[in-house]
Amino acid sequence: MVKALEWYGCLLMLTWVISSVSQRTDPLLPPAPEYAHSIRLDGDIILGGLFPVHARGERGAPCGELKKEKGIHRLEAMLFAIDLINKDPDLLPNVTLGARILDTCSRDTYALEQSLTFVQALIERDSTDVRCTSGEQPIFAKPDKIVGVIGAAASSVSIMVANILRLFKIPQISYASTAPELSDNTRYDFFSRVVPPDSYQAQAMLDIVTAMGWNYVSTLASEGNYGESGVEAFVQISRETSGVCIAQSLKIPREPRPGEFDKIILRLLETPNARAIVMFANEDDIRRVLHAAKRNNQTGHFLWVGSDSWGSKISPVVQQESVAEGAITILPKRASIEAFDRYFKSRSLSNNRRNVWFAEFWEENFGCKLGMHGKRPGSPKKCTGLEKVGRDSIYEQEGKVQFVMDAVYAMAHALHRMHRDLCSGYLGLCPRMSNIDGKELLGYIRNVSFNGSAKTPVVFNENGDAPGRYDIYQYQITNRSAEYRIIGHWTDQLHLNIDVMQWASGDSSLPPSVCSLPCQTGERKKVVKGVPCCWHCERCEGYHYQASEFTCQLCPYEQSPDQNRTGCQPIPIIKLEWHSPWAVVPVFIAILGILATTFVVATFVRYNDTPIVRASGREMSYMLLTGIFLCYVITFPMIAAPGVIVCSFRRIFLGLGMCFSYAALLTKTNRIHRIFEQGKCSVAAPRFISPASQLVITFSLISVQLMGVFVWFVADPPHTIVDYGEQRTQHPENARGVLKCDISDLSLICSLGYSILLMVTCTVYAIKTRGVPETFNEAKPIGFTMYTTCIIWLAFIPIFFGTAQSAERLYIQTATLTISLSLSASVSLGMLYMPKVYIIILHPEQNVPKRKRSFKAIVTAATMTNKLSHLASERPNGEVKTELCESVDNSKHERK
Repeated sequence: MVKALEWYGCLLMLTWVISSVSQRTDPLLPPAPEYAHSIRLDGDIILGGLFPVHARGERGAPCGELKKEKGIHRLEAMLFAIDLINKDPDLLPNVTLGARILDTCSRDTYALEQSLTFVQALIERDSTDVRCTSGEQPIFAKPDKIVGVIGAAASSVSIMVANILRLFKIPQISYASTAPELSDNTRYDFFSRVVPPDSYQAQAMLDIVTAMGWNYVSTLASEGNYGESGVEAFVQISRETSGVCIAQSLKIPREPRPGEFDKIILRLLETPNARAIVMFANEDDIRRVLHAAKRNNQTGHFLWVGSDSWGSKISPVVQQESVAEGAITILPKRASIEAFDRYFKSRSLSNNRRNVWFAEFWEENFGCKLGMHGKRPGSPKKCTGLEKVGRDSIYEQEGKVQFVMDAVYAMAHALHRMHRDLCSGYLGLCPRMSNIDGKELLGYIRNVSFNGSAKTPVVFNENGDAPGRYDIYQYQITNRSAEYRIIGHWTDQLHLNIDVMQWASGDSSLPPSVCSLPCQTGERKKVVKGVPCCWHCERCEGYHYQASEFTCQLCPYEQSPDQNRTGCQPIPIIKLEWHSPWAVVPVFIAILGILATTFVVATFVRYNDTPIVRASGREMSYMLLTGIFLCYVITFPMIAAPGVIVCSFRRIFLGLGMCFSYAALLTKTNRIHRIFEQGKCSVAAPRFISPASQLVITFSLISVQLMGVFVWFVADPPHTIVDYGEQRTQHPENARGVLKCDISDLSLICSLGYSILLMVTCTVYAIKTRGVPETFNEAKPIGFTMYTTCIIWLAFIPIFFGTAQSAERLYIQTATLTISLSLSASVSLGMLYMPKVYIIILHPEQNVPKRKRSFKAIVTAATMTNKLSHLASERPNGEVKTELCESVDNSKHERK
């Protein structure tokens, strides 16, 4: 299936090629200068050449500005190599090499279009339908037959061109393409290169990073085969060795938008510990990345590790020396070719007319203008033609010159061996080489072995790759100048001289770029999944402490982590203190209540035999005042430090005071209700209304409470507990254990529940006796007392239970409970006894005996009053009085 798709793609490409060539050779089209954008050298064997003479164009233009070094230097290196070969009597004797050199404009699609020139001679033309204007058959110019191609530079261009050259079996040798993808011999079988692939380069760069002790790096790649394949190889090798973690892998778009490089710098700063940046980027992108780092004030932060596209080039670091200081770059081992320097410096406008771009280079290099048709219309200076390269301009040999010459020599050596085998003893090209088979030539290319222009061996492996040999540079700034200094080399293994390295900080120690800093005390390492060299330091949160380097454990329930979280310590224990505001207010109210109750009791005792005291029911009044007193007193054991005795007092007196109070009030209201209910039917006194009976009933009701407390004591003896959950806050340093009595909310409800039941029952009786005249009893004051008390306890319930989850639960609930008890007692004391004390103390004239009436008279009067009130609401005026009189007369008559 894959083969079928591949051949289908090839067929489509071939169809497009034929269509393009047909359009180019149509005699009806206007003539165009055939070699206006190419260099053509005649020869017996023609080699193609692809060079980035111009940069990529902008705004739709295919080509941009001239590239002096990467374009012209390399192009001239091929011409120089061809000149040397043609002059060499021992290499291809009597055979002249020619060339057809094209400009790729640093764009893969444009290079593909240009490379159609290389295959024109291999395409058969159908000219049957083509006629000249005279009606004669057209005569086509015979295109040059290209036997091999030198180039291209960029990996993306080489990949695009290789796909079409393999269809026509034209061998290709690149001098600069290093993408690992091109090592695939099944897809790029006619591709070879004299530079090592990025897989070797990636291994060398990884060895550098490892030697520096950097295990946390980011990668930055230019979009395209070179950058993406290089980074992919680096990441793959780092995963296999598990020694380096990749923080971020960023990509520079082919057409970056404004501000794109600033965004890249900001993205890299998101992982500040990853200072080392491994770059597989083109020269322009490197320059713009450095400029963005400088613009964002990041000079000295990043540790650049550049691939061979950076190498020892000056252009990326011009005017950005400070931000590039310390950068470590890699470059295939090379040497400067002195013969090329002499050749290039001797070039002039007069002796180099074969290079159609040399005039443009001349203008660019010397900053002048050549006549009216010059490429620099804005330049005020005119070129004289007497300028000299290296004298009137800065000159430094481009780094890939050696490899361009090696690629040309590799092709020449392969052709030489083919000529020796096929044309032995034949001067010039024999008929067998008149039509060179590309497949056969490829075999000779793969088997060449010679010392190149830098005296280093030139060989190819089975994939057409050259061996990996790299020089390692560091960009250093000294007092005199800035320069690239060789600090080591790599040939299958790294040799690095760390002692000669310099850094922007001026410190001789290696700057760090580690995946993770050592964790602090109280933090555990959480290894990142799939990246064993990296971890996140996670603080042992909550109540956990650091048990080991990689684990946190929970402290025992009664303990919390210490300050360093390396162990546990007991949680501080607290209780309600007397000086706390939550205690001061309830105690103050309780003391006032105790004093007031004591005063009332003393007053009643002092005036025990007076009418008001006797009318209040002395026995029940003392019982009620005892309950009120206990309600105030319970505040003190509720606030006191918990202990067995204090907890016992809490259990006993918590509900006992209320029980005393409401048992007495219930007995009173029940007595009044029974008296007047009985009076409706009979004038006979109901049973159990004597003081002794009332005391018995009251004590019976109180005994139920005491019995419940006794059962509680037996089932669960009082004891103290430390509640660590009540104030177990999110922050362990604020956690406290609360020392308290073992009284749960349910136990509290049960203890108070009976008293509240008495209170509710008493309220019901107060409602029933609300119509009894005030002159006969104190039912209405009791009713108001019970209504107010009910409101107090209705407010108590949401406050008490609504704060169950509060950190101040101990203080709020204790204060709420004691204040509610004190307010209940105060209501009873104020409404039932303060008016009596007022009369006794301030108006003794009202505390005198009145005419005694029998119980029968009291009940009869009260009953008649009730009937009158009832009938008045149902009868017209006058009818009530008549009916009532008749009823009284009938009653008298019956008694007679």
